[in-house]
Amino acid sequence: MRFEDTIMQTIESIRDTLNNLDQTKLQLLALSSAGIGALLCYLAWRKSPKKIPVGDGWWGAGEKSITEDKTIHKFVVKTSVEEIEDLHRRIDQTRYADPLEDSCFHYGFNSSYLRRVAFYWRHQFDWEKQVKVINQYPHFKTKIEGIDVHFIHVRPVQTPGQKVVPLMMVHGWPGSFYEFYRILPLLTETSSNVVFEVICPSIPGYGYSEAPHKIGFNSLDAARIFHKLMERLGFTQYYVQGGDWGSLITSNMAQMKPECVRGLHLNMIFATNDLGQLLSLLVGRYLPFLVGFSKEDVKRLYPYMEKSIYEILRETGYLHIQATKPDTAGCGLNDSPVGLAAYILEKFSSWTDLGNRDLEDGGLEKKFSLDDLLTNVMIYWTTCSIIPSMRFYKENLKQNLKTRVDSVTKVFVPTGVAAFPHELAHCPRSWTGARFRDVRSYTYMPRGGHFAAFEEPQLLAQDIMQFVEKVESKRRK
Repeated sequence: MRFEDTIMQTIESIRDTLNNLDQTKLQLLALSSAGIGALLCYLAWRKSPKKIPVGDGWWGAGEKSITEDKTIHKFVVKTSVEEIEDLHRRIDQTRYADPLEDSCFHYGFNSSYLRRVAFYWRHQFDWEKQVKVINQYPHFKTKIEGIDVHFIHVRPVQTPGQKVVPLMMVHGWPGSFYEFYRILPLLTETSSNVVFEVICPSIPGYGYSEAPHKIGFNSLDAARIFHKLMERLGFTQYYVQGGDWGSLITSNMAQMKPECVRGLHLNMIFATNDLGQLLSLLVGRYLPFLVGFSKEDVKRLYPYMEKSIYEILRETGYLHIQATKPDTAGCGLNDSPVGLAAYILEKFSSWTDLGNRDLEDGGLEKKFSLDDLLTNVMIYWTTCSIIPSMRFYKENLKQNLKTRVDSVTKVFVPTGVAAFPHELAHCPRSWTGARFRDVRSYTYMPRGGHFAAFEEPQLLAQDIMQFVEKVESKRRK
C-alpha cells in the first residue's frame, strides 16, 4: 500500500470517529476545553501582581530631614519690571538663520514665522496681563519628600442634586498646568449630574514645582508624591486624568493605590509593544475583524504604520537628546527665550497634526492663540525649568521600560480612553485590554491631537463626564 493511501485511510477513519460522536459528547468536550482555558486564565490572573509598591523617596538638597513641614501655603505667580526687561533684551539680541525655500516646518520651526512670533512676544504680548490670567485660580505649594510641589485647586460651583467628584489632572511635556485653563470651567461649572473639584499639580521639575536635587526621579516617584498630595488635601478616593507623561503618572497612581483611584481617564495610551500587536498589525490591514480592529482603527493605523519607522526618525530626535544628554541640550534653551519658544512651539505644531509640517506657520494659530502659547513658554522661561523637565526623559528611559515594575503590572481600576485622531500613536481598543483590565469607556474622538485639553476642551470635558457618570452609576447599583 502506498504511503499516500495510508494517510487518506487514517484521515477517513478520524472523520468517521468524529461523526459517530453524539452531540452531548461534543458539548462536554467543548465545555471541558473552555473550563480548562478559564482555569488557566484565572491562575495566570491570580499570579500577576495587582499593585506596585508605594515606596518612599527624598528629593530635597542634602540629607533627608527627620520631619517634614506638611503645611499647605498659598502661592501667587508674580513678575517684575526687571524680568520683563531682561526678556526683551534677549529677544532683541536673537540671531536668526534664513529658512530654506519652501521648507515650511519640515526642518523644524520655520525661522520666518519665528521672527513674527518673536516680534509679537516683544511688542504685543503682555506678560503682566497673563500673570493675572494665571492667578485667576487659587495656587498653592506644599513640601513633599523634600521639594516644593505646586498645584492649583479649583472648587466647583455646585447646584442642588449635583455630586462633587475630586479629580486630579496631570500634564506632560512640553506642557504645564496652564493646558487645563480652557477645560476647568467646563468641569467645575457644569449642570451635569456630577461636578468636579479639580487639582492640577505641576510635575516636580516643571513650572512652579521645585526640581528634584537627586538622580532618579521618575513617573513612579511623581505618582507617589501626587498620592501624598491628595491625602494631604483630605481626599481618600478620587479620579485621575492625564495625557503624555500625565498618562503614565496617573496610570502608575492607579497601579500604586487602586483603593484610592475610583477611575482613570486617559487621552494617550502607553500600550505594551509585544509580538501579538505586531501580528495583529500584519493581519489587521486585510482581515481587521480577526484582530478586533474597527474601521476607524484601520483608518488611523494605516498607512501610517507602514511608514512608521520613517516618521519615528523624523519626530523623536528630541526624545533621544533628552533621554541621554538633557543638560547639554538644555543650556542653549535656558539662555535664549526665542530658542526655547522654537523648541517648545514646534511640538505644539506637529503634535497637534503632522500635516502642519506642510505650512509655513506650522498651523499654530489654527487651534491656539499666541497669548496662550507664549504663556506656556513663559512658565518654562521664568522658572528655568526646561532642563529639569528634559531630565524627566533621562530618568524614565535610563532602564528598559518593558521590565520596569509598572510595565509588568496590569491596571485594574475602571478606565476611560479618549482616542484623538491626531495623537502621536493610535492604540486600538483591542490592545488596551492587555494593560487596562477594566475599560469602561473608549471614545473615537472626531478631531484633535496630543494636547487634548488645550485643543478640544469641550470634547475632552464631555468624555470625562460621561466616563465618571458611568462609573458612579455602577457604584450606586
